[in-house]
Amino acid sequence: MASAPLHIAALIAAGLVLACGALACGARADELVPYKIIGDTIPQSLTDSPGDPARGRALVLARTTTCILCHSGPFPEVRFQGDLAPDLKGTGNWWSAGQLRLRLVDASRFNPKTIMPSYYRNDGLVRVGRNFADKPILSAAEIEDIVAFLATLRD
Repeated sequence: MASAPLHIAALIAAGLVLACGALACGARADELVPYKIIGDTIPQSLTDSPGDPARGRALVLARTTTCILCHSGPFPEVRFQGDLAPDLKGTGNWWSAGQLRLRLVDASRFNPKTIMPSYYRNDGLVRVGRNFADKPILSAAEIEDIVAFLATLRD
């Protein structure tokens, strides 16, 4: 029998997959841009242009990315925010853009048992609906927009 925290995490992850399928989670059919991981970062942008923090904020708050399902942050207009993952307030103080980028691209590199989706992967994933198989959840530009926004969150 699984311990309570792992059992709860599995239920939450299953709920995320179901919610993602029901809400058409923004899956993109575009090909993944090659990137290089150095240490705990992807130091180079996935695009040729900087991300837009305003678009990134909108993506973080969108139910399609599920960010605020688990995270909370400095979003007074959002009534229900998650408490399963760290508060996003101060994120720009804690991590560099490259570290944020890798966390969004593939959170499982830091914690193989994480319930956070790997937003820019299409291989080795489990419990993925047929319509979302072989597709990243977010595009390279959307990853860069979220990175740009999270980098602005400083105490």
